[in-house]
Amino acid sequence: MSQNSTIRKFIDRNVERLLVREFLLSKTEKAGFGGLDFQRTPEGTKVTLSAERVGMVIGRKGKIINELQRRLQNDFNLENPRLEVAEIDNPALNAQVMASKLASALERGWYFRRAGHSSLLNIMDAGAKGCLVVLSGKLTGSRNRTQKFQAGHIKYCGDTAIQFMDVGKAVCVKKLGTIGCTVAIMRPGSKLPHEIRIKDRHEVGLAPLADVAIIKEGSDELPEPIVEEVPEGEIMEEVIEEPAIEEAAVEEAPPEEVAEQSTEEEATE
Repeated sequence: MSQNSTIRKFIDRNVERLLVREFLLSKTEKAGFGGLDFQRTPEGTKVTLSAERVGMVIGRKGKIINELQRRLQNDFNLENPRLEVAEIDNPALNAQVMASKLASALERGWYFRRAGHSSLLNIMDAGAKGCLVVLSGKLTGSRNRTQKFQAGHIKYCGDTAIQFMDVGKAVCVKKLGTIGCTVAIMRPGSKLPHEIRIKDRHEVGLAPLADVAIIKEGSDELPEPIVEEVPEGEIMEEVIEEPAIEEAAVEEAPPEEVAEQSTEEEATE
């Protein structure tokens, strides 16, 4: 029973956070909502809202942010919520901001190919390692279809996707129907599993190697020989060890063969 109650507690907490995200997204969409970060502290729950235009979230003399914090405390089951606002350094690398801008461009009448390619180029020019833009819905005609725009490296699953991919979603409402906009960005500086860099010797605390002639790949030129200079007046002695000459072993003939040779010589005489 205790295990089921613990599981239910985690589920309710995540559902509550999703509702808080939808509420703040609807209230701060014009300010460039970029995501939420929840942190549980001894004092309560710290909610950090990332926005493109911080002034529109805070309001004059903090009027808007105080109202949002009051709504979080009264309407949602959060333990002593404390709302903070952080400015986004580069909005072009925030997936949620770019998805909202893409949906807004489609609502203003942009052709879907132009809007998709424009968003893709802006993200890649900002320094992203990869980007995927997906538009799904009634793009043209009465039937639903899906159009993808992709550039660079993209990871769909695994620990690499969880660690380095940023995903944002938005909805565009048009007369023909709704269009779902999904933007996935691989952050700049992401190190993929197949990327290996060999460290220099000084980075691992090893002494540098002696001077060695290096032949570059594709070059026909031979390296110049390394000649050791001897100062004037100094005699350089070099001992050359000659290999030992093996003396040929003289095989002595057996006594029987010597006797036969002597008898043959006497007979000839």
